[in-house]
Amino acid sequence: MGHFNIPGLFLFDPLSLFFLSVIALVSAPSAVYSIGYLKGESSKRKIGLARLLLAIFLASMALVVSVKNVFIFLVAWEIMSLVSYFLVVFDTTHEKSIRAGMIYIVMTHIGTAFLVAAFALMYKYAHSFDFTAIKSASLTMPAQIRNAIFLLLLVGFGTKAGIVPLHIWLPYAHPQAPSHISSIMSGVMIKTAIYGMIRFILFILGVDSCWWGVLVLTIALTSCLVGIIYALMDKDLKRLLAYSSIENIGVILLGVGLSMFFASIKMPYLAVFSLIAGLYHLINHAIFKGLLFLCAGSVYKATGTRDIEKLGGLIKNMPQTSACFLLGAMAISALPPLNGFVSEWLTLQAFFLGASAVTGPARLFLGISAGLLALTGGLAAACFVKAFGVTFLALPRSRFAENAKEVPLSMRAGMFFLAAMTVIFGLAASPIVRTLAKVAGSATGIDVGKMAFCVNNFMLSPQPGRGIYLSTPLLCLILAAFGLVGFAAYMLIGRRKAVICKTWDCGYYKFGSRNEYTATAFSKPFRIAFSFFLLPYRKTQKIRESFYHIRSFEYETHTTKVFKKYIYEPAIALVFRSARSMKRIQPGSIHLYLSYIFVTMLLLIIFMHKF
Repeated sequence: MGHFNIPGLFLFDPLSLFFLSVIALVSAPSAVYSIGYLKGESSKRKIGLARLLLAIFLASMALVVSVKNVFIFLVAWEIMSLVSYFLVVFDTTHEKSIRAGMIYIVMTHIGTAFLVAAFALMYKYAHSFDFTAIKSASLTMPAQIRNAIFLLLLVGFGTKAGIVPLHIWLPYAHPQAPSHISSIMSGVMIKTAIYGMIRFILFILGVDSCWWGVLVLTIALTSCLVGIIYALMDKDLKRLLAYSSIENIGVILLGVGLSMFFASIKMPYLAVFSLIAGLYHLINHAIFKGLLFLCAGSVYKATGTRDIEKLGGLIKNMPQTSACFLLGAMAISALPPLNGFVSEWLTLQAFFLGASAVTGPARLFLGISAGLLALTGGLAAACFVKAFGVTFLALPRSRFAENAKEVPLSMRAGMFFLAAMTVIFGLAASPIVRTLAKVAGSATGIDVGKMAFCVNNFMLSPQPGRGIYLSTPLLCLILAAFGLVGFAAYMLIGRRKAVICKTWDCGYYKFGSRNEYTATAFSKPFRIAFSFFLLPYRKTQKIRESFYHIRSFEYETHTTKVFKKYIYEPAIALVFRSARSMKRIQPGSIHLYLSYIFVTMLLLIIFMHKF
């Protein structure tokens, strides 16, 4: 994967080509899916507008990851942000879409402001917008300027990526966008922020401070835990997936942060290996999260609701959608031999190998981080047991779920393709890692020619000779063998003794949808376990016919959105208070306005005379 540049504008190096491949991999099936999804929902004119916006959206993302000029990068970045805003508010009949779009556009422009500040500092020293010139100038920048640029880039790109606490827009915007757009936004768009971090921090600035990696790792671990805990609590299917994206961005950043950490302490092999793990999870998350959003869109198309408490029993009416969602849920839960398992296994191995290579507090930190990543994986599995079980199994909880039908072929085709990719990217781990090694080497500036990341085409090892190996094809064969043995045993022995009886249903003599386990009930143990963070509260209301007889009983339980309540709401209140204070200096007097102009001109004259 060599370099070939178009002077002044494009840079198609391994990193750019990798991200262009990710964009194409998720966008193509999502575009096919949109044919059936949009049909019947809008007029032909609005469908045409949606397709035009989608084309501009994809083109802007492709520009973001392929230009080599900071100014053109910012222009493409802004186009991507504005077009995605129009797609979020595409359904203008819903007030929630307008609100979500407003939160999104404000947050994304706050992030862009930080990027502009970072690029302005770069330009001050490079006197050029070209990546190569900025990379050369970064070698002579003072340490405090490099640190300032790093922090500005982290906030700017972190806002688009949805890291905690800058994630506030993501659970609003993703659910309100059309489902094929949600698939692209979660699967691809937020990954352009990861591209920005790798390109401008690892590739251009270069990491020479250990605390950069430690900070990114700390933010990543926080995002992992906060994202999956909120996903466990939610009962809106698309919002659950949006919160899960925050968790998976955290997992990706664990690989990036580890790479930064190891690069700063001169451990090139582990720096490259960690970035391979992060990039592998990036493309895996694009695949299985894109798949899950398409499945959620199919459920919404068939039932008209995203509330999983009102679904259930869809596996009978929508078997193909159910199978695709199950495959995506298994992949995101890191179950072997699917793709999510491989990238999380690689990330854990990066932590283990790093912990064995360092000493003191660094070893303790990496060990604790590995434990928190394992906890995140367990919580993710519980989350998607809830999502799949309550949505697709048991009895329908509403007439919408009871009357649901399978979605059109174009929608299923997009889901089938991504479902197949979850299997292929799991089984083909070794050749994929070898390809990603070239990408990681190019991004970090490390020669990977003599580094061995694979044993052969079927066996993967983080460090050959250490006795740590993984073969997903072999795992697949073992699981298939166990399945065949179990099926044969059932056919030969168990089938003869099978007796069909009425379901006991925990003692209920007449089982119905109101007796089923709900998403709220499923998540209650986790709500109790994490009550120190979630701060749950409940409301009850009893309507009595008499002292002894209750006619109806209402029960609601909610959790406190900590970041919204304690960070964003006070900040918004401060802005409004400041705005009300500023009104006092604008009473409408022309004489007062002239005095403002006079004082300003006087200060400018004094300033010019002094300097």
